Amino acid sequence: MQNLIIATRGSVLALWQSEHIKSLIEQKHGIKVELKSMKTKGDKILDTPLAKIGGKGLFTKELEECMLRGEAHLAVHSLKDVPVVFPEGLVLAAIGAREDERDAMISEKYAKFSDLPNGAKIGTTSLRRKMQLLKMRPDLEIISLRGNVQTRLKKLKDGEFDAIILAMAGINRLNLRAEVAYIYTFELDEMVPAMGQGALGIECADKKELLEILNFINDENSVLATNLERAFVARLEGGCQVPIGVNAQISDDSVIVRAVVGLPDGSEFIEDKLCLARAGLDAKMAQKIGADFGDKFIAKGAKELLARAEAMA
Repeated sequence: MQNLIIATRGSVLALWQSEHIKSLIEQKHGIKVELKSMKTKGDKILDTPLAKIGGKGLFTKELEECMLRGEAHLAVHSLKDVPVVFPEGLVLAAIGAREDERDAMISEKYAKFSDLPNGAKIGTTSLRRKMQLLKMRPDLEIISLRGNVQTRLKKLKDGEFDAIILAMAGINRLNLRAEVAYIYTFELDEMVPAMGQGALGIECADKKELLEILNFINDENSVLATNLERAFVARLEGGCQVPIGVNAQISDDSVIVRAVVGLPDGSEFIEDKLCLARAGLDAKMAQKIGADFGDKFIAKGAKELLARAEAMA
């Protein structure tokens, strides 16, 4: 293959991610890689919460259509934005090494989450984050915040919010520490991340040659962890329209899984934690662990709770 084309959103973070994978491919294979930038529906509709217009799949649809038309070979996504089911003809080819998967509170006035005053205004469009914030602090006012990272930071600096919530992965990748006064990182037991958060997922046409080219990007622990998380969400049949957090930490000798589901207002939730030995873990077993953990949540009433959550959203 002489060259490759990456379909990408035009945001600073999406371009960073695509440039990163472009660089890896060029260094590994000596193949020329080009970027094809476009705006997705999710980028264009900024005045409505994602849950009301179809979820995070709105950030991938145009890129997928571009690949299916043969105008691009692959797309680089934040894996947390990628639905668990792919259009026919496309596959998840690779999952890169994970960045910090935690969520963070960004503020110009408050150094810690506990410093926020009663009724503080917090910006996030994520139902998962909203649910967990209100679970910890029912007094907070959670306000929908859409747009790219720069747009969100400007609204924070303009005083529209006391704090906003971003993923640490994006903060690190864009080197944002110098641009804000305070960053408070939530520990995993405080706020459970979204499935795949912190990992880059490479989607491409289901072609052997492409899969062979992209295989080197796969990181073993990242693949195992995100396979487990995605299997959990798939078993609950949950998407971006409902509040689900799930995170798997995989080390040389252990697997720790945290998950939470609940209502957007944080008034009801189900949470659990799983600790297992790493021995013998492969992708198939990781998926089984995730699905079985999902069954455990279903037995506790998770599907009924998520149905109510979707109605509220």
